Amino acid sequence: MFSLPLLFSTLAVANAYIWPSPTLDALESARWDQNGHNAVGFAGFVVPCDLALQGFHSGRANVADWVRTAYHDMATHNVEDGTGGLDASIRLSEETSRAENPGDGFRNTLVEVTSIGIAHVSIADKLAVATILAIENCGGPEIPFRGGRVDAGGPNTPGVPEPQQDLQSHIASFARQGFTPTEMIGLVACGHSFGGVEHAPFPDISPEMHDPNNTLSVSHFDTTFAHFDNNVATEYISGTTQNPLVVGSNDTTNSDKRIFASDGNVTMKSFADSPELFASTCSNLFARMLNTVPRGVQLTDVITPLPVKPSRLQLTMSGNTLKMSGEVRFWNMAADPQRTVFMLLDDHAGGTRNVTLPAAGVSTATGGRYNAAWYTLAPQSSTSLALDAAAGVTGMRFVVDGKLEDQGGVGFAVQDGVVFSDTSCYTSNQEPFKWRMDVAVRNGLNPTRVYLVQIGATDSIGREIAVEVDVPPPAKPVAVNANYSIWSIDMTDGNFYNIEAEVDGRKLIGNDVFGYGATGLKACPTST
Repeated sequence: MFSLPLLFSTLAVANAYIWPSPTLDALESARWDQNGHNAVGFAGFVVPCDLALQGFHSGRANVADWVRTAYHDMATHNVEDGTGGLDASIRLSEETSRAENPGDGFRNTLVEVTSIGIAHVSIADKLAVATILAIENCGGPEIPFRGGRVDAGGPNTPGVPEPQQDLQSHIASFARQGFTPTEMIGLVACGHSFGGVEHAPFPDISPEMHDPNNTLSVSHFDTTFAHFDNNVATEYISGTTQNPLVVGSNDTTNSDKRIFASDGNVTMKSFADSPELFASTCSNLFARMLNTVPRGVQLTDVITPLPVKPSRLQLTMSGNTLKMSGEVRFWNMAADPQRTVFMLLDDHAGGTRNVTLPAAGVSTATGGRYNAAWYTLAPQSSTSLALDAAAGVTGMRFVVDGKLEDQGGVGFAVQDGVVFSDTSCYTSNQEPFKWRMDVAVRNGLNPTRVYLVQIGATDSIGREIAVEVDVPPPAKPVAVNANYSIWSIDMTDGNFYNIEAEVDGRKLIGNDVFGYGATGLKACPTST
């Protein structure tokens, strides 16, 4: 067993990439599968929007913590030397222990966003997409998302602005980050549409309130602290604001007051006059904030939803049958019981099989602005589709109400060369673990290497790494049927693995998105 650093390198992305592409598939799902069927899971922490780890009556909101965490992570960026930026360095104790990063919001945010397991997606990308999702689902504008951020291996240079600093210090700090004075006003106003100042980390700014509906004594920036709107501007311009960084008793820490008034209130008045201008400005500035990364990190193009996307595809060899399961998502499509959806399966023999797909569910994104309809890749009466092992499968196409969906003619490629075999089994599915992974390899494929990739492996500072275990080729063929042979390896751990292979210098990614481990197998037959 050996480990290799997993590089979150950027892939060239057109307006819509071609499925399958493991990294882009994962990023696209994280971005667009937000609520409902097959949701990735981030929304569970921010919907409803006054949801907080500390409770509904704490005065806190997770959405505010997530936005603050993303900004503080980015704010170390230096446009001159290219260091700092959104790289998840805020997860490191060297940064959270600094005076510029007080409170438990950063730790809480990282606990929440990293609890969502998504292979091929860095912590920094999770933080970025979670921030976008939180803003969009809590009344905010749609924000373009790019992937490809790389997690830092160490802390960045300090430099997050603090409320007691003077205006020139703040202008210089935002300029170092890459923002003009006008953009500084906008980014502060946009961020402060959420949240407030909590008493515990800022006792000199926010007094203790003894309020059962605000148990942590949070002085809010506006009257809708868990919802995006331009109230932070309208209340400021009208003189009714209770923003503690504008009307605080200690003028030294009234940083919002100094920043908002730095251009004679021109920018804030424009925001107060036009909710649309405020929303569009915030969309742009939030995207700029999230896309501020260390020099040398190349982000993808904006990740837009695939119109048609297979998901959770899984192939299993069972005797002479190749079992296929999974779902397909049709973007921007509502549920319709009258809709007809067919899957056309192409095989190695040149044949095509027509399968009617039953509906599986509906998901939504960006606060309900988009819908997606999901269909199961199996007959109504079964959890999987039985395929002839000899013919196998090479690709899929779909027909929706008479319209062919085939990715512009290339189809949806499916590899059946290396698949999980249900002859895999355990002797012990608890400590001490003892189990066997059987991989069915299609005869004639002749892979140079078959190996397992551990799911969820990380290094000492939380970065995902690739831990690979080679499956030895059999000394002589062990046939599972006339078309496949078995490669086996004995395992003694409780981890889960996906299957991959190399053929003529080309990598084959297994379709086993859930992974396999001792706890998901059947017991091995006992000797008699």
